[in-house]
Amino acid sequence: MPAPQDARIVSALANWAPRFTTNGVIVSDFQEIIGGLEHWGQWCAAWSRAASGHERLGRDALTEGRARSAGEHLARAALYYHFGKFLYFEDPDEARDTHQAAVRCLDDALPHLDPPGRRIEIPYQDATLVGILRLPVGPGPHPAVLMIPGLDSTKEEFRTTERTFLDRGLATFSVDGPGQGEAEYDLPITSAWEEPGRVLIDALAVQPGVDAGRICVWGVSLGGYYAPRVAAGDDRVRACVALAGPYDFGAAWDQLPPLTRAAFRHRSHTPDESAAARAARELTLSGRTKSLSCPLLVVTGKRDRLFPWQDARRLVEEASGPAELLALGEGNHGCANQPAHHRPYTADWLARTVLLSPPHPS
Repeated sequence: MPAPQDARIVSALANWAPRFTTNGVIVSDFQEIIGGLEHWGQWCAAWSRAASGHERLGRDALTEGRARSAGEHLARAALYYHFGKFLYFEDPDEARDTHQAAVRCLDDALPHLDPPGRRIEIPYQDATLVGILRLPVGPGPHPAVLMIPGLDSTKEEFRTTERTFLDRGLATFSVDGPGQGEAEYDLPITSAWEEPGRVLIDALAVQPGVDAGRICVWGVSLGGYYAPRVAAGDDRVRACVALAGPYDFGAAWDQLPPLTRAAFRHRSHTPDESAAARAARELTLSGRTKSLSCPLLVVTGKRDRLFPWQDARRLVEEASGPAELLALGEGNHGCANQPAHHRPYTADWLARTVLLSPPHPS
């Protein structure tokens, strides 16, 4: 696989390469996709070509009545389409078409996943938030995890993480919030995630099979900032996990990769980088941590290139409730290069904590 020369491709691989395969991209597919790239303008199309092959496998499996295989193929196609679009802004129409393909494939996969998933649409302001609910095997009601993406992730990326929770008896509710996925076109990024968080928890709490008194929240990257904001602002949250989130997004702005700053500018609906930098300064946990009283697990990698691991330590030190820091010495952003060192532990911690904590009085 020849080394790419385009600086944006180099940056994407330097910061996120393990994330692709850890979250379900087949290694040989990844090598083929990246090996054929000469410049960033080819990124989205290369991922879409690979995605369409898996989508065809899924459609053929559906025609032949092989439902479980269809679900696996279509969910993988959704993931590939997502990675084609996740940081691609060269051609807005191409990016949006690719995103719509990701949504289509996941929606079609949901009834055939094990366990199956269900799409839930939630009115919010003048738009719609979308979540995917999956219930574990066995009698309910089940404790549930509200799963919040980051700046460039969406609900289509969470299948492998969902599995760790589902296997431990936790329902999963993977969502697209303001500035994310299906909501990014109508709703800009917001610092005050306790507001959409409240609406999402309202919707989750009334779903059949969900234990409304045992809801917890998990977030990754910028979602690792959103999750503590939700937990600090809603006493229904029984436990919180913040994975690789910033304490103060604005403080990290100048050190962020250009692709990340471009993503924030687009998804915050700001007109230029100066306005985006100002908006970034609104995303801070300062003044919020004293309200964070539920059990908290903060996971970080000491080789994170986006957000300093000391942000995680600061959050643990300032939280008013029981808080634990899991800092991986070799972990990159999101610790995607060391999933075995944090995903099972996180799922065990959440399952144990939410079951031992007194349920919220409904």
